[in-house]
Amino acid sequence: MNGKMELLFWQLVYFFIQQRYRIVQLADDAREIWLESLENKHVPIVRLVRYDIDWSQWLKRDMEYAWRIAEQIQKRRIRKFNKMVNIYISTYPPVDDWEFLIEKPLPLLQQRNAALQTLLIHSGNIHLSLQQLADMFQAPVTFPAIADVRDPFFEAERLKRAVFREEREQQERERKLFKYGKPVFTYIFIALQVIVFLLMEWNGGSTNPDVLIKYGAKFNPLIQAGEWWRFFTPIFLHIGFLHLLMNTFALYYLGMTVERLYGSWRFFFIYFTAGFFGTLGSFLFTASLSAGASGAIFGLFGALLYFGTVYRHLFWQTIGTNIIGLIVINLVFGMIVPGIDNAGHIGGLIGGYLAAGIVHLPNHFDWKKQMRSLLISVGIAAFALYIGL
Repeated sequence: MNGKMELLFWQLVYFFIQQRYRIVQLADDAREIWLESLENKHVPIVRLVRYDIDWSQWLKRDMEYAWRIAEQIQKRRIRKFNKMVNIYISTYPPVDDWEFLIEKPLPLLQQRNAALQTLLIHSGNIHLSLQQLADMFQAPVTFPAIADVRDPFFEAERLKRAVFREEREQQERERKLFKYGKPVFTYIFIALQVIVFLLMEWNGGSTNPDVLIKYGAKFNPLIQAGEWWRFFTPIFLHIGFLHLLMNTFALYYLGMTVERLYGSWRFFFIYFTAGFFGTLGSFLFTASLSAGASGAIFGLFGALLYFGTVYRHLFWQTIGTNIIGLIVINLVFGMIVPGIDNAGHIGGLIGGYLAAGIVHLPNHFDWKKQMRSLLISVGIAAFALYIGL
């Protein structure tokens, strides 16, 4: 095993970690590492292999294998990619003709319209290959001169430990994100909507229009008459037991997640802002009497989408696909099934996203984005109220 090439391999891994790439797949012997970045749209996937290649036939088979694995990684991404970089670190190049494999994509990849850009770095082309990488990633790829390192194996092992340490620390920071707050208001809101439902049933029934209006349901003529609180009170009213049951389950599961991510007071603000926007959307586009926490609950979806804009890698690695799927299913269901207030759902989704942008995530400050979210929210609300009233 060549110590200098071993060191170069771990120098490159460390370089990509510093470029905000994440390890997504690792061979048992750590000789093959896959890295992914959701920030670098040009080259989202990088594969590094430390192997002393003898024949070009091995290289050809491995390049085909590399793209098959890349396709599996791609399945969990919504945005498709057509390029990945495949880097081999070998002490010497193959003994037979191999350059044509590097210069021209394989027929398999040409059929799939895929660009697998391969670099084979060996002891004779290190400087040229690093320059190619720098051009490809638009970032200088510079390391301490390997020739000046007294013990390259020791330095390679040190870098290897540093890579895995940073990865563990990052994973620990990400785990803590989901445990920031405790679900306080989630339980309070669930209790409130159950209590209000029981009161409505006791006083004439939750499906009785007169009872709904009395308890604060969205009723356009009364809102236009000045009863502004009806933009908020419908959040805690439900029409029938099934309506209450579905929204209670949704609030429990989504509320727990969002309140742990954002903390209780941010969650409180997001929930009420989303509820207001949901009622506002219903007020503008539907004249019928309506009530329910659905708009506020869709706002929790919006807050999770906002989380995905800040932690894209973590979002898609954990809840992203499920959240997008649930939003699409619910909106399509609302379009197909009569009687569902989709305008309120969409309004809540927008309101929750904007509210999350105003408060931002804990320990994160971006005053420009937060002020922009605030101005957009106020502008939408003012315009909608002007139109509706």
